[in-house]
Amino acid sequence: MKPASYAVQFIAVALGLLFSAGGSAQPYPNRDITFVVPYGPGGSTDPISRYFSSALEKILKTNVNVENKPGGSASIGTSAVVRAKPDGYTIGLGTNASLAYQPLINKTLIYKSTDDYATITKLVDLPTLIIVRQDAPWKNFDEWLADVRQRPGKMRVSVSGVRTAPDLAIQELNKVANVKIASIPFSGGGGEAVIAMLSGRVETLATQAPGVVSHVQAGNARVLAAFMKGSYYLFPDAASIVDAGYNVTLPAAYGVIAPKGMPKEITDRLVAASLEIAKSTEFNEFAKKHGYLIDAQGPEAFRKELDAYSVQFAELLKFLDKK
Repeated sequence: MKPASYAVQFIAVALGLLFSAGGSAQPYPNRDITFVVPYGPGGSTDPISRYFSSALEKILKTNVNVENKPGGSASIGTSAVVRAKPDGYTIGLGTNASLAYQPLINKTLIYKSTDDYATITKLVDLPTLIIVRQDAPWKNFDEWLADVRQRPGKMRVSVSGVRTAPDLAIQELNKVANVKIASIPFSGGGGEAVIAMLSGRVETLATQAPGVVSHVQAGNARVLAAFMKGSYYLFPDAASIVDAGYNVTLPAAYGVIAPKGMPKEITDRLVAASLEIAKSTEFNEFAKKHGYLIDAQGPEAFRKELDAYSVQFAELLKFLDKK
């Protein structure tokens, strides 16, 4: 090959490397981000997912598109995040039910534990509520539970899917109070569960505040109790199930997850942005309006909490297996 040909080839290779390096060195993010929500719209995950995505857009200065992927008690959407390319452009909402419980009962899932995905940030907790129609005969939680005891298996409670947080809370109440409540799952999520209660298909609804607060404020439903200790600020007249003598506090815990193996600089960027949102005054005001309980945590604390939930759910599973 002539010297001139060597020179041309060297320049071409050098330019290729230069452009390649330049492309990979573009700052994150340089295109749209998808935020996967493993539930259908209309439930308690809807407001927080849309608020978080909108706030993330402002910080990262790119579009963050919410994509609902319901099904499989949230395992379908969660799996979509876990198996996505670890480049920071697919992240999602993770819950204690989908992340810590589902792997215990579905051995075919792509994720088995917190080792299989990246925890980014814990955002909030939400206590599960026991809700009835405004014209229901039970005026308080004690009357409702007395009826449950008198008619084992007859009290039907709609929940947003099998082994979602509301379902698990009801199952835990069955265990602790030694009662038999029929938990009726709806695959369409919290929205369908609410409609089932309001239309009379079931007597009771177990859900979180965001998906039902408007119906309570409109006078169509009443909150009898909350699965928490002490008064719930959004519904102060609701009984505390813990204070009533039943230590059941399983909340819905919401956070942000991503595929395992993202570059450190991208992970750090997402963690910093997510914590900035979770600790902001604006987010606190939003949370208070919708009934969320702020619990901002970094990746390691969120990971440890999910591991603890896994242990708790394993104990509950032993009870369910005996039924």
